[in-house]
Amino acid sequence: MMNAITKSDFNFPGQKAVYKGKVRDVYTLENELLVMVASDRISAFDHILPKGIPCKGQVLNQVATMFLEATRDIVPNWLVATPDPSVAVGYACDPIRVEMVIRGYLAGHSAREYAAGKRMLCGVDLPNGMKENDRFPEPIITPATKADEGHDEDISREDILARGVVPKEIYIQMEKYTRALFQRGTEMAAKQGLILVDTKYEFGMRHGEVILIDEIHTPDSSRYFYAEGYQERQDRNEPQKQLSKEFVRQWLIENGFQGLEGQTMPFMPDEFVKTITERYVELYERITGLTFVPATTENIEERIERNVLAFLNAQ
Repeated sequence: MMNAITKSDFNFPGQKAVYKGKVRDVYTLENELLVMVASDRISAFDHILPKGIPCKGQVLNQVATMFLEATRDIVPNWLVATPDPSVAVGYACDPIRVEMVIRGYLAGHSAREYAAGKRMLCGVDLPNGMKENDRFPEPIITPATKADEGHDEDISREDILARGVVPKEIYIQMEKYTRALFQRGTEMAAKQGLILVDTKYEFGMRHGEVILIDEIHTPDSSRYFYAEGYQERQDRNEPQKQLSKEFVRQWLIENGFQGLEGQTMPFMPDEFVKTITERYVELYERITGLTFVPATTENIEERIERNVLAFLNAQ
């Protein structure tokens, strides 16, 4: 198997802080730049799985880069450069502690809530008579509060405004951007024979302006169905063929793990790890229309450090 990078410990020039997220390590530099290393860690149910997934970080970084470049006309974003296949460099922003989740179909979390009998999600009424993976009459926004640790929590638009989590004018701008980004992502996916089912966006503030941050439209933050055969599968009440992390969640559920107290993370066989890599590569090729070219995985840390230092020294 190829190597995977599951942790990093760099010390870049001017470095003043390091944040280790679920899958990304973020290095803050003195010149208002962030160096974001997309590791090969994978998380589900807000837990990091025990093994890294080779090429996953590269896939996420390159897919996110493509979509960030393709949506600059909609909203300004944080990205400056990608000096390494697994690294993005961009502007430091003050993150807004709300994730803007938008759903075009009744799938994943919304489907599980619906199956439990709920007909309201984050203050949004859900139509009666839907079945899993049906399309909503129009996309719905179901925000979540961004937690530093543990589970993100659903929250309604009304609660966000009532609690003053985000000023009203900024939240309205985030909603506008979210719908426009989802529409663009939907159109781009359709050209590749895919359906963008649901996704999430994160925003920050920089110099008084709302900025799109983090990744967008990757398999970590989004769910895709194959368009071909979608309606036939719905009509036959069959599961949809999809490209997302949902199959990882399903595998965990089948092995007795949903991140609940007292549950033990199951052992991940190498064959399953290889399958996850293949699914991530498949999504890259489907969503971009390009052939995936894996970067060398020998001495990944040295490769990343060399490429980032070359970029920073050229500034």
